[in-house]
Amino acid sequence: MITTLPGLYLLSVGVVKPARWIFGWSEHVVCSIGMLRFVNLLFSVGNFYLLYLLFRKVQPRHKAGSSAQRILSTLTLAVFPTLYFFNFLYYTEAGSMFFTLFAYLMCLYGNHKTSALLGFCGFMFRQTNIVWAVFCAGNVIAQKLTEAWKTELQKKKEERLPPIKGPFSEFRKILQFLLVYSMSFKNLSMLLLLTWPYILLLFLFGAFVVVNGGIVVGDRSSHEVCLHFPQLFYFFSFTLFFSFPHLLSPSKVKAFLCLVWKRRIQFFVLTVVSVFLVWKFTYVHKYLLADNRHYTFYVWRRVIQRYEIVKYLLVPVYIFAGWSITDSLKSKSVFWNLMFFICLFAVIVPQKLLEFRYFILPYVIYRLNIPLPPISRLVCELGCYAVVNFITFYIFLNKTFQWPNSQDTQRFMW
Repeated sequence: MITTLPGLYLLSVGVVKPARWIFGWSEHVVCSIGMLRFVNLLFSVGNFYLLYLLFRKVQPRHKAGSSAQRILSTLTLAVFPTLYFFNFLYYTEAGSMFFTLFAYLMCLYGNHKTSALLGFCGFMFRQTNIVWAVFCAGNVIAQKLTEAWKTELQKKKEERLPPIKGPFSEFRKILQFLLVYSMSFKNLSMLLLLTWPYILLLFLFGAFVVVNGGIVVGDRSSHEVCLHFPQLFYFFSFTLFFSFPHLLSPSKVKAFLCLVWKRRIQFFVLTVVSVFLVWKFTYVHKYLLADNRHYTFYVWRRVIQRYEIVKYLLVPVYIFAGWSITDSLKSKSVFWNLMFFICLFAVIVPQKLLEFRYFILPYVIYRLNIPLPPISRLVCELGCYAVVNFITFYIFLNKTFQWPNSQDTQRFMW
């Protein structure tokens, strides 16, 4: 029934075996539930430090008060409820996060061989982490494309060439630029020299898929690949909920409504397409309907599935959430955004099961890359996270129940 590679178990052996040799503890002690969960606590400490280093690297340092904002942002993300909860259980989340964040940090520092090696370690914790190794390569490509794009714009400005006009003019300009850029052997060879460690990792992943006969190990029947487009909408809603101090405000709603009115034809088409995707591509996994320990069971049953029309009525909320997320990333280049959303699509859309744990890594990477919010919003966000964590831990520890066909104690969890 275990469907991930044994990264967590191999690393746990690397921790508990030396503990047995050094302290003379028995196997019963070193392989106890508490000791194994302690491995994830070590990862959580590492994640805190990595988040701080990433905020220092990603966010500009020249702004007044930015140091306090970075520290507060680090603390806030470290106690992000879905991630924080699983720090205390023997799940792959903490280790998966550690190696992916470490790979991202090394990528930002230009150490791409180390980044690819760490990406492989992340893959050993969860196969879908290969997508975030590709994201690291995409980050390098986006940086080079942005530099070339700025040079191209400056060149056109100096030559005073007439701008391309008409609908989707910006899109057509970028597409034309990408075509010209990709036709240059010099450009392609430069990108290949920069990203070859990630390409090698991708080939290794391809070999694994061929030999294994698929991505999943273990119980494949419960983890079938499909085009579950509404997963994007669920992620947008998830992000809107947990980042509401930054994404939801009267001014944001007003700006969105003004944009909808200004571009009503485009938004009408987007709404029709979204409704169609919800109608034709909504999949309901058997675990979602059967496992009443998880909060997704109640979200699905009491909100989305309460009435048939509800899933369609939520489409405007999905569109607003998607727009608000995109708007918050406007400080990043168009090429970075393109890479991020391609990787987001690749990591969550093929998943049939609605599972909040799948959203942790894309959420953290998103949150790392938005501009540092004001301290007041960060305090609000941190306070809300603390309340959510208190409630979820209280319910987990005190509101136990039993299934009719089992004597085991069941607990509510993410």
